[in-house]
Amino acid sequence: MDYDTVLSNIRHLVFDLDGTIYRGKTLFPYTLQALELLESCGVGYTYLTNNSSISAKDYVQKIRRLGLRCQEDNLYTSSLATIDFLRNNYPSFSTIYLLGTESLKTEFIEAGYRVLSGEEPDEPDAVVAAFDVTLTFAKLCKTAWWVKQGKPYLATHPDIICPTDLPTILVDCGAVCNCIASVTGRQPDQVSGKPNQLMIDGIVQKYGLKPNEIGMVGDRLYTDIEMAQRAGIWGILVLSGETTLSKLEKSVQKPEFIFDTIFDLAREIKRTKTS
Repeated sequence: MDYDTVLSNIRHLVFDLDGTIYRGKTLFPYTLQALELLESCGVGYTYLTNNSSISAKDYVQKIRRLGLRCQEDNLYTSSLATIDFLRNNYPSFSTIYLLGTESLKTEFIEAGYRVLSGEEPDEPDAVVAAFDVTLTFAKLCKTAWWVKQGKPYLATHPDIICPTDLPTILVDCGAVCNCIASVTGRQPDQVSGKPNQLMIDGIVQKYGLKPNEIGMVGDRLYTDIEMAQRAGIWGILVLSGETTLSKLEKSVQKPEFIFDTIFDLAREIKRTKTS
């Protein structure tokens, strides 16, 4: 692999958000400059996130509040991927039990689904588990009940923890699913978010890209880099989030490129395209 040739051929980057573009509620100080460098040499980008604690509409507003330009058209989330999966694979389903926030509930309702609260006598067609920052014991138990009954069971993404700039551990969707598995014996039937390559296929088709013209940039080996490998695109690891060099040494997922930050990546792409 010729390092400069690969970077100079990249036309589009797919960016993970938390741990890559920002951490928690804090934009990295180099993010804006990195994006400007990419724009100056004609490289497009899409924001991609597994975080399903808020809807795509609310996510766009969050990104804008951080000072970044963002439209719904250049954002794809694991919740949208889950809705797409339901539509394509279970077109007759209309009712779900959702382990998720009110923001996410609104997204599913706007997509045409009836979301049960758990107090109705009705049975859901499917169960969806997401990153629920409003999780209660009652919601967890009800989710486990429907999973135990054999309902189709989907999770938005497999992340165990969500990066944060606060002194706490944010228990993410994957950890909650592991809890449910410990009492039901079932893991989700479908996990739509990264590393599922469906998250990247639509972007490749939308922009008419060849695999060697697109790179997945993220801080997690088991989602970002694993998805890049499954999709046959360049895996670009940044060390601004969850993964450290010591974790990388022990991992089976190996990126093609490693950078400290997205600014270092953007600077190198700029150099190869203008040299």
